[in-house]
Amino acid sequence: MIYSEFEKVITPARLGRYKTACGGSSRKAMTLYRKNLKLSQEMFTVLSCFEVALRNKIDEHYTPIHGNDWLRDAAAVGGFLYRNKTRMAQETINKAITSLGTGYTHYKLVAELGFGFWRYMFSNYQFAYLGRTLLNVFPLLPATTLVINYNHNYILTQLAQINKLRNRIAHHEPICFQPRLAVKDTTYARQHYNLIIQLFQ
Repeated sequence: MIYSEFEKVITPARLGRYKTACGGSSRKAMTLYRKNLKLSQEMFTVLSCFEVALRNKIDEHYTPIHGNDWLRDAAAVGGFLYRNKTRMAQETINKAITSLGTGYTHYKLVAELGFGFWRYMFSNYQFAYLGRTLLNVFPLLPATTLVINYNHNYILTQLAQINKLRNRIAHHEPICFQPRLAVKDTTYARQHYNLIIQLFQ
């Protein structure tokens, strides 16, 4: 494909940063764009595996404590999440249940809920209302030091970074540049990859 056609599809605004980073070379800009797609594809694979592992570990943790249908029960009237402070979590669960309709199962509900939902299980209210035990899904979490408090807020912050990367990739934003600059650099992608691997471990 020639650059002018490529630019019509992708838009000049989106391609401009690539072209600037490549010293104005349209051929190199298209190559860089494709390389960013490949990098995003590779990162999204790791992200997806982490997301599945995280939600499954949370479900595995809470099922013996709160029962086989703990999510639906938590969002029901009188449930752990049926409170003003966790209304969004409750509404998210109930919306997913409605969406699943007659095909509802607990396992389908677990899969239906997005990364943002699972991330917020470590927020203050969800963490507290469900028993303050969720850090057990990270059994090798380091002990708190004077410098870093490895608590649920620490995990929430780390997951927020991963969620931000996930959204960048999902919205087709580049991950091959220095932040806000037209300078080729994979530090951002590598740092987030290392963070995901660290949380996996």
